[in-house]
Amino acid sequence: MKKFLFIICSVVLYSCHSAQNDKDMSKKSIVKAGIDVLKKNNFDVLKGKRIGLITNPTGVDQNLKSTIDILYDAKDVKLVALFGPEHGVRGDYPAGEHVDFFVDPYTKLPVYSIYGKTKKPTPEMLKDVDAIVYDIQDNGCRSYTFISAMGLAMEACAENDKEFIVLDRPNPLTGIKVEGNIVEDEYVSYISQYKIPYIYGLTCGELARLLNEEGMLKDGKKCKLTIVKMEGWKRSMTYDETGLKWIMPSPHVPTSEISYYYPASGILGELGVISIGVGYTLPFKVFAAEWIKSKELADKLNSYNLPGVVFRPITFRPFYAFGQGKQLNGVQFYIEDFLKVDLISIQFYFMQACKELHPEKDFFAEADKSRIGMFDKALGTNKVREIFSKSYKYSDIKEFLYKDVAKFKELSKKYYLYD
Repeated sequence: MKKFLFIICSVVLYSCHSAQNDKDMSKKSIVKAGIDVLKKNNFDVLKGKRIGLITNPTGVDQNLKSTIDILYDAKDVKLVALFGPEHGVRGDYPAGEHVDFFVDPYTKLPVYSIYGKTKKPTPEMLKDVDAIVYDIQDNGCRSYTFISAMGLAMEACAENDKEFIVLDRPNPLTGIKVEGNIVEDEYVSYISQYKIPYIYGLTCGELARLLNEEGMLKDGKKCKLTIVKMEGWKRSMTYDETGLKWIMPSPHVPTSEISYYYPASGILGELGVISIGVGYTLPFKVFAAEWIKSKELADKLNSYNLPGVVFRPITFRPFYAFGQGKQLNGVQFYIEDFLKVDLISIQFYFMQACKELHPEKDFFAEADKSRIGMFDKALGTNKVREIFSKSYKYSDIKEFLYKDVAKFKELSKKYYLYD
């Protein structure tokens, strides 16, 4: 009898717990991404149009169904072509590897590469298309190539009289944080395609409006632009607060939290002289090399009392990439207060601490010329490197890095779609 009562009680408790979990999950799902709003509105803005789609594995609805398959299966939508950005529409290309033309094995649709020799859709690619739809989860940083793909596709639509439709998604760095200088003319590249700060504080839909209206597309042309807004998103939201499931937009950004760390170490990572955790289980969360004394470095960095971030010693062996198979020593850093921390500064404070502890170290002298070029392109200027390398003090470059922030914040407010 006691055993029977125990089983009954266990079932009741489990049922209550499951019901509470379901209730909690429903509370968390407070944001509808653009694709879910589009579905709710019965694909109204797509009806009667031949659609080309730029997407990747992050383009999914709240049930994790791919936007490719949603549009392909939709009764009143004619999906005729796919366009593959970096990593490909199905996410099967490594970082930096050119995406080739192929036929999607599931839909049998042509997949045109826009990450290879051609980064901008050609008139031939667009001849059977009335509108391009863009649905990709961004990470809020200028050097992440998806916004470059978006902007160049907008240019192609402007030049070929096609409509451009953005299915909006959250900025995981919020719609508040802005850091970094504006790109200079000679440093415009695919990782700094447009004259915006490194961390720009806009959703992709808001950014598309700004690019279109501020004459940032080639020759100042404008495309016919439609934004399918999210529902429920607020500018102050972190990604976890949206209730949306995170799909990694690239292989080394497996969680939304990594979006915070990418701008804190990724620029330095371009030099190729230090491990930033790519190739280990902590991508973008560490700085390490064989010559570093971990505790000494952690103590030095913590002595700076940087707002919102702390450091601890770490030793590890990367599985691939920089330092593969070698024992590296360094620091892991923890972002404790996202709104207080100055993200870009962290990698420069790391170099400053290393220089104080090891005066003979010169990261720029050790880097290949091509890697220095990538460092400058990521920053959109060579001035940060030139100023910083004189004395390795972050204070020397802080004013330059922030010189455009206030002006850009004021400009971008005109294009806000959310409070």
